[in-house]
Amino acid sequence: MTKERNDDELIEVYSSSPLEAQMVNSLLQDAEIDTFIKDELMGSIAPWYVAGGGAGAVKIVINSRDYEKARAIIDQFEASKE
Repeated sequence: MTKERNDDELIEVYSSSPLEAQMVNSLLQDAEIDTFIKDELMGSIAPWYVAGGGAGAVKIVINSRDYEKARAIIDQFEASKE
């Protein structure tokens, strides 16, 4: 049984600290990818609890049809940090 890809499915593509999540979110929006940030308040309420990609991380959610384009932007962002 194969699962059909639903192009209207929301998926999480990135999770990190509030600052990095905002930077990536801006890059995605500049590329005309609709995004929303999940768990942003957790970064404000308990910033010491938020670890990049870990527990309490701020997450970016997009429509699955934009995944490939978003992944390329995120990969480029990650490479620039090194």
